[in-house]
Parts: sequence; structure tokens; C-alpha cells
Amino acid sequence: MQHRGHQSTEGTGGGELNVPMAWLYAEYIADELLRTGDLMPPTSFEFRAGRDALALTIFLSDTEGELSGIRVVSQLETWLSLTAYDQPWQHWVRERIAELAAEAGRAGGPAPDLELARAAWRWLQETELLAPDLNAVPGGGPPVGEDDGPKVWTPAWQLGLPLGHLAIHLF
Repeated sequence: MQHRGHQSTEGTGGGELNVPMAWLYAEYIADELLRTGDLMPPTSFEFRAGRDALALTIFLSDTEGELSGIRVVSQLETWLSLTAYDQPWQHWVRERIAELAAEAGRAGGPAPDLELARAAWRWLQETELLAPDLNAVPGGGPPVGEDDGPKVWTPAWQLGLPLGHLAIHLF
């Protein structure tokens, strides 16, 4: 897969600026899907987690290097299957990033799209968000609201992935 076709090269003289168009387009699509779903405030960390998880899914699923030419509706089923609860999404992300890194190494050129994808993946892995503990056993008391129940620190990707999946469903 060559994402280099999505990058524009602009500059003067001998300097070149590689613009990561494939990543920026994936991030834009993810942002629009989450905003359309209206699941959480766009300024929240949860929104960012959903956007980054969905952008990674969109960017890494573009195996033909045609991201800027895709029609979003034609890709929804693919993104739904990749983000489904029973799929090993995090392993798929690691494998795809490694494949793209190997391709970039063989090509010998800069890969700004891949660097932004790596940064998003690092953030999703290293950042923990306080979320409701879905595995907690109710204590037999009255039902508690979402904000009242037990909470657990959760890697951002584990919260963002289902949010992205739900946003695709709501589109």
C-alpha cells in the first residue's frame, strides 16, 4: 500500500513539505461520524478516543491507497466489522502499522501519515480514561446512574473503539 499518493508536495526551492493527506482525511471522516452521532461533547477526551480509534480504523483499512477517493457509505460495513466487539482490533492495528512501516522503509521516503497514525495509537494505548466499570456486579441497592456507579481506569482505545463503532451504526 502506498499512501504517498495522498500527500501533496509543496514548497519553494529545494525544501519539500509532505502533507499527510490520507491521515487528515481519515481523521476528518472519523470526526464527522462522531459529530453526527452526537454521542459526547467534541471537546471531551472520550470524543478524542473515539475519533482516534475510528481514524486509525479508516486509515489502516485503506489497503488500496485510495482513501481520498472513497465513498464513506461504501466502507461502513468494513469499518463496522473491524470495530466489532469480538474482533482483535488492537492486534490488527499493530500488524497494519508494522506493515506500513516496512513499506515506508523499503520506499525510503518520509511517511508523515504513518507518523500521525503511530502518535494516535500511542495516545490510545498510553492514556487511561475513567469510565464506568461494565464488569462490576451491582450491590443489590437501587439502580445507580451512569455517573454514580463504580469506575475503572481504562485504556483510551477500549473506550474509543465502541464509541466509534456506535457512531458508524448511527450514521
